[in-house]
Amino acid sequence: MEMKYRPLGRCGTKVSTFGLGGWTTFGGSLKEQAQVDRLLALAFERGVNFFDTADIYAKGACELSMGQALATLPRHRLVLSSKLFWPMSADPNDRGLSRKHIMESAEKSLKRLGTDYLDVYFCHRFDSETPVLETVRALDDLVRQGKILYWGTSEWSGERIREAHRLAAEWRCHGPQVEQPQYSLLARGRFEHDVLPACLELGMGSVLWSPLASGLLSGKYDEGIPAGSRLDNPGFEWLKNTLLKPDTLERVRRFGTICAGCGLSRSQVALAWAADRFGVSSVILGATSEAQLLENLGALELQLDGELRAELDAIFPDTLQATD
Repeated sequence: MEMKYRPLGRCGTKVSTFGLGGWTTFGGSLKEQAQVDRLLALAFERGVNFFDTADIYAKGACELSMGQALATLPRHRLVLSSKLFWPMSADPNDRGLSRKHIMESAEKSLKRLGTDYLDVYFCHRFDSETPVLETVRALDDLVRQGKILYWGTSEWSGERIREAHRLAAEWRCHGPQVEQPQYSLLARGRFEHDVLPACLELGMGSVLWSPLASGLLSGKYDEGIPAGSRLDNPGFEWLKNTLLKPDTLERVRRFGTICAGCGLSRSQVALAWAADRFGVSSVILGATSEAQLLENLGALELQLDGELRAELDAIFPDTLQATD
């Protein structure tokens, strides 16, 4: 099946149903540039036009690696996003969403990525120490300067997203156009009941991160933590403690039984489910090999029937909350 493209909410720019992101991989667990080049080229060849990174990913190394790989592809056919918020050094101003950090971080990300502009620039979290208006006006300035085309939010609540839009309208600024939430079968409640209603009301798109719950939904952790996996990394102890709970593992095993009974790949079912949810613009994939990327893109071929959807809802109710 060919890749399909969807708008980022009520705007003209379209992104591929599946995008490719660099969290923990490019410049991190995957340091061989030739392999990164091949993965991004393969994704583009298969119709992926949305590529997502952040300054914090491998402390800038992800942006450098992805920028080098994307340099061989036609820029006008790419929708490229990055993010800022998390501390990049010990300096007290090298973090957050202040005007100073936004302006300086944007320049650094553009330089690392080797591009003149970002299609989307995300506020990677909400900054309670900076007035929202300061953040909105700084990002509006970047839009007017042509350094970013749109800006977005990531892991913001519906209330905070509405506040940003209210202030943007009041000050005649560009408001956020897209939210990047954590969303998967294992993380439904916050997005479906709080964030998505705000996005639909305000004409925003949504691009999902961690649709496989860091690999848990693929079955990777059914029998423990494989050596070298994400949850084997001491830096992800917080994620391991959140995900590897008896109740969660039991749900995932039941999910595996259902998929096996249907002769379907767990990963593809989970990704097809996420991509088919109302209001979703794109689902961000992660991959460390070409085989893994092609396996995940195979979700494009799946059409989940009503019976399977009902079974999934029974195992993974919409009250399940995302982890931050």
